[in-house]
Amino acid sequence: MSEQKGRTTVDRPGKQRDSFFDNAKYLAIVLVAMGHAWEPLKGDSRILEGLYTVVYTFHMPAFIIISGFFSRSFDMRPDRLKRLITGVAVPYVLFETAYPLFKSAVDHSHEEISLLDPWYLTWFLVALFVWRLTTPMWKLVRWPLPVAIGLAMLASVTPSIGDDLDLQRVLQFLPYFVLGLCMKPEHFHMVRRRWVRIASVPVFAAALAFGWWAVPRMNTAWFYHRDSAQELGAPWWIGPVMVLAMMGCSLLLTACFFAWVPRRRMWFTALGAGTLYGYLLHGFLVKFADYRGWFDHSALHHPLGEILVTVVAAAVVTVLCTAPVRRVFRFAMEPKMAWAFKQDAAELARERQQKEREREKVSA
Repeated sequence: MSEQKGRTTVDRPGKQRDSFFDNAKYLAIVLVAMGHAWEPLKGDSRILEGLYTVVYTFHMPAFIIISGFFSRSFDMRPDRLKRLITGVAVPYVLFETAYPLFKSAVDHSHEEISLLDPWYLTWFLVALFVWRLTTPMWKLVRWPLPVAIGLAMLASVTPSIGDDLDLQRVLQFLPYFVLGLCMKPEHFHMVRRRWVRIASVPVFAAALAFGWWAVPRMNTAWFYHRDSAQELGAPWWIGPVMVLAMMGCSLLLTACFFAWVPRRRMWFTALGAGTLYGYLLHGFLVKFADYRGWFDHSALHHPLGEILVTVVAAAVVTVLCTAPVRRVFRFAMEPKMAWAFKQDAAELARERQQKEREREKVSA
């Protein structure tokens, strides 16, 4: 990582990866795994459920903002469309098929396979595919963020959207992706100032206190963004209000989270490149433990047991982001699939030019 005047180099083609973003992605995916491991336990602990509420306020928004930021260069160029298909659409089909089959095999049920109804974690792949495919449109619109917020507010009062492709989540999380598209590197530098880090401590403390207070008073389903206000038993007008209120809280906590993400290279920095592996694979282990009733063990429903589950979840998702695991599952997550696509003339020309430059270097 190169640094100039305290700033890191943002990841660009031909440039070194920015450690800040890899660190942020790794830490966010650890929080995701911890949240999923807490879910079966949180009903017995008000403190744990309050912590769960706070984490769910910002962990996915942080991940989605980074996804939007690195989608800024996406256009309809054939090579980028191929990567979208092989890196998002194909993994969705494979994991959307694998999860129900896995459940059927472990608990001897008969789960149906449906590519239209995302199962557990796979909603994010659908959302990422839709968001990235619409990126050129958001880059064309004069006020992209207000339009995206308006769509999220409308979705929150539209129960007829249904479960197909989890469009409620796609639309309600859309503003975070569009915000990432609109952001520039200096915006991330702003939240990494010393005074922001100091201010983030009381902000997180207040958030934890509010989370504890809100446990018996608020439905945590609001944080999933998968239902309309009417489906959550609230008046329709509550939907737009909650979209704005939760977005404000999410962005505040996300800024505080980014403020404490290390900007230098850490022992876990390289794992940031494999966070999608950790995201999709850890679900099998969480669900296996759930199907086998491991979370029902009384020892886990006490503070020490909850800490143990937290540590194990963090360790497992860390291992799943490592290079050996990525090599094993690359066939599903990043398949080449050259056989499935026509050769693009421009891409062939670029490859020929690259080979010619390499030959010239060798001959020189």
